[in-house]
Amino acid sequence: MRTPNFGVIPNLSKSFSREFSLEMFRRGSFTRQFEYQVKHAFDQKIFQIPIYLCIGQEFNPAAYSMVLKDFQIFAQHRAHGIYLSFGAPPEKLRDELMGLPSGCSGGMSGSNAIQGPEINMFGHSGLMGEQVPISVGAAMASNRPTLTVCGDASVEEDYIYPSLGYAITKKLPVLFICEDNGLSILTKVEVRRNWSAVDMARSLGMPAIEITDDPWLIAHHIKEKKKDLPGFINIQTVRNLWHSGTGTDGPPEWDRYQLVKNEMTHLGLQAEVEQIETETTLQAEQIWEKQLQKLSAK
Repeated sequence: MRTPNFGVIPNLSKSFSREFSLEMFRRGSFTRQFEYQVKHAFDQKIFQIPIYLCIGQEFNPAAYSMVLKDFQIFAQHRAHGIYLSFGAPPEKLRDELMGLPSGCSGGMSGSNAIQGPEINMFGHSGLMGEQVPISVGAAMASNRPTLTVCGDASVEEDYIYPSLGYAITKKLPVLFICEDNGLSILTKVEVRRNWSAVDMARSLGMPAIEITDDPWLIAHHIKEKKKDLPGFINIQTVRNLWHSGTGTDGPPEWDRYQLVKNEMTHLGLQAEVEQIETETTLQAEQIWEKQLQKLSAK
């Protein structure tokens, strides 16, 4: 059952420091504001490539980045938030979306296969879920801790199961995360299959858990899982906009951004949250204005 409270541990946020919660909120807020700037540019037809925005699930990558250090990163197409939260240059992502040679993939990838060598984030060709077997190979070759993120449609691809099976057989240091919005574009998961990703991972002998997209809950379970890899986490999450593009199909199942703001208020951090939102909004606007001014001057 999909719910914003699935697996929630009461008062868990209070076990994290004030500094942790504020920095996590800053990262999620900046991603959100950056994505709104992308949406605005797309709607103004400044570029017209397919885009995959993570508005609604900004705090997933914010939580990952707070507790995973020095991991190789292999992400799915909806990965702007991962790129930004881990600290790769936002200007390079902006330029990539605009098809410029100064982009993070030389302007050749667009939105769906971005990379960031500054944060050890590796791209791929865009084939759905192919980052999973690639990440397993990279972990085997390097023996470095590796974060692999895919979607709930990707786990249905036939090369995913042997990749997870090989990781558990060889005891590779890979943390697999499925960001599960319950949709393959618009087809609901119950129409597509009669099994769960968590059960699939467990059947291969891999420790696995399913939770909702509460960022403190995510951080808590990642800290536990990374002690003994490989492991699998299925995160029930919500995208607010279309699979690709900037439209909507109605109100989201839940609004995690507002729920996080509510929790920050309960932690006594409302004033700080308001200041962060102001700062990240201005920062994102300035990043995009600089490039748009250059283009208009040509």
